[in-house]
Amino acid sequence: MTNYDYIIVGAGASGLMLADALGQDPFFNDKSILLIEKEKKQENDRTWCFWETGATQFKEVIHKSWRQIFFAGKVYSEQLPLDPYSYKMVRGDSFYNNYLERIKNYPNISLTMETVTDVKDKTSHVEITTSISFYHSKKVFNSAFDYKTLLNQNKYPVLQQHFLGWFVKTTHPIFNPEQATFMDFSIPQKGNTRFMYVLPTSTTEALIEYTLFSKEVLSTSEYEDGLKAYMKDHLGCEEYEIITYEKGNIPMSCFNFNSYNTSNVMHIGISGGWAKPSSGYTFMHSYKKVQNLIPFLKKGQPLDKFGKRNRFWFYDLLLLDILHEDNSKGRLIFEQLFKNQRPQLIFKFLDEETNLWEDLQIIAACPKKEFILALIRRIIKF
Repeated sequence: MTNYDYIIVGAGASGLMLADALGQDPFFNDKSILLIEKEKKQENDRTWCFWETGATQFKEVIHKSWRQIFFAGKVYSEQLPLDPYSYKMVRGDSFYNNYLERIKNYPNISLTMETVTDVKDKTSHVEITTSISFYHSKKVFNSAFDYKTLLNQNKYPVLQQHFLGWFVKTTHPIFNPEQATFMDFSIPQKGNTRFMYVLPTSTTEALIEYTLFSKEVLSTSEYEDGLKAYMKDHLGCEEYEIITYEKGNIPMSCFNFNSYNTSNVMHIGISGGWAKPSSGYTFMHSYKKVQNLIPFLKKGQPLDKFGKRNRFWFYDLLLLDILHEDNSKGRLIFEQLFKNQRPQLIFKFLDEETNLWEDLQIIAACPKKEFILALIRRIIKF
C-alpha cells in the first residue's frame, strides 16, 4: 500500500489541468501526487473548442482558431465577426501529449496506468482500489463518471449533447478556413434541437459534426445520414474522404453533482458538473474551475465546501426545462438570441462573466413566452 497527499483519478482534460496546476505551484512541492489513468492517452479521441479574448493559456495545443463564425436558423443566417474573441480548437492527442510531457517534469507527481475499481472516504483518509493495487490518500479528485447518478433522480431534467463528427478531406475547395460554422439549424429538426457544426482547417479539410441537444442518442446510421445530406445539400459536395471520426455525448443537467462529494473526495470534470449545462462546453469551464480550486486547496477546507450555485445555474435550468418539455424549441431560442444580440455578449454570458444589466439584454433577446412558462413551472416544482 502506498500513501499520497493527492490522488487524481483520470487523465482527461480536468485531471491533466489539475495535475499541471498543482505541479506549477510551489505551495504543493512537498505534496505527493498520483495520477491514475486506465489507458494510454495518445489518440485524437476528442476535440475541444472554446472562445477567449487576449493571450491564450493554451498556445502550444491550439490546432486552429477563427475570428468569425456563421450562424443559421430557419430564417435568419449571418456571418458574425467575433473580435475581440477568437474561437479555438484543441485536438485531444496534442493536449494529452503536451500535458503529459509537462507532468513528467514535476518530481512530486507520478503517473500509473491502472483501472480504479473503488473509492471510499474513510474520514481520516481515502482508500482507492485498482485492478492491480491499493492506495491511501488524504484527498482524491475523481473524474470517473457514472451516468446512473443522473438517471436515478427526477428533480432536474437530463438531456444530452450527442454527436457524430467526420474529419473530411474534399477533392476541391469548399470550406472557408477563416470562418467556423458555430450552429446551423437550417437542417431538418425532426422534433428535436439539431444543428450542424463545421470547423474548417483548410479549404479542403474540416471537422463536420451532426449534433443534437435531446434526451436520447441516435443510431450511428442516423448521424451518418445527416452528415451525408449536409455535405451534399448544403455544401454541394459528394466527393470526399472521411479521414477519421469522433462520436460522443455530454450530459446537460443542473443536477447538484457536488452532492456526491465528501470532505476528502471531489468529483471533477463532467463527473463534477464542470460541463456548462446549457451548452455542453467543458474545456474552458474546467480550466476556470481548476484556477479556483488551487487557492481553495491552500486553505485546507473540506472538499465538499468547494463551489456554489449562482444565477447562471438558474438560467441554464430554465433552458433545459424548456428543451425537456418540448425539444423542438431549441432552434427558435437560439435563432432569436443570435438574431437579436451580439455574439460577443452571448459568449460573455455563456462564460458567466456578465453583470445583471447584460443578463437582462440576453434575456430580452430570447423568446419571452417559453421562458415565462418555464419559470412558472419551476417555481411550482420548487
